[in-house]
Amino acid sequence: MKISIITICFNAADDLKKTIKSVRGQVFNDYEYIVVDGGSKDATSEIIKSNADVITKWVSEPDKGIYDAMNKGINIATGEWVIFMNAGDTFANENILTRVFKEDDDADVIYGDVIKYNSDGRRTIKKAEKPHNAHRMFFCHQSALTRISCLREFPYDIKYRLSADFHLYKRLYLSGKRFKQVDFPISVFDTTGASNTHRSKGLIENIQIIRSLDNAKTQL
Repeated sequence: MKISIITICFNAADDLKKTIKSVRGQVFNDYEYIVVDGGSKDATSEIIKSNADVITKWVSEPDKGIYDAMNKGINIATGEWVIFMNAGDTFANENILTRVFKEDDDADVIYGDVIKYNSDGRRTIKKAEKPHNAHRMFFCHQSALTRISCLREFPYDIKYRLSADFHLYKRLYLSGKRFKQVDFPISVFDTTGASNTHRSKGLIENIQIIRSLDNAKTQL
């Protein structure tokens, strides 16, 4: 299996429908699709069951937060690559995965731009940056495909409730893993997610991560 697409959700049935539709629409078909639900009380389980033809595996149980759920998804994934497309997120178009894997690559992380919609509905493209030891995420994790071997070597540290993705990719970069940037959007990001709505708390965690991994009191 080439890719494991993993969706994390909790009481987000309508958003999950949108993400499933996007996964189903991909032209590239060498993938498995995993849904990790945090024990939702809405119609999530019914939606999962009604899309059993596209959802390969799913689990519904309480977790210790989004990054704990992401680790669960990684543990049951069988693909060479993993991309997290969480409830409400979608691929930029139906040809994205085909385009990403048009050429063989020896990278460990392949990432690109992200599309966001402003509160007034205007569409903007947030450009990813070149690989570097950043003081913040230099790409959106929904627009990144990561080798499963890296995710198992460096699992998400769940003590970081909002910035474990930043911690993970910083560790991968500092350990010498290979990053490849592509010059096109990979995902449309749901801006109502926790990390986007609790930005000040996320910045505090970022500072803690920088001090820990760079061994310096660096300001963002």
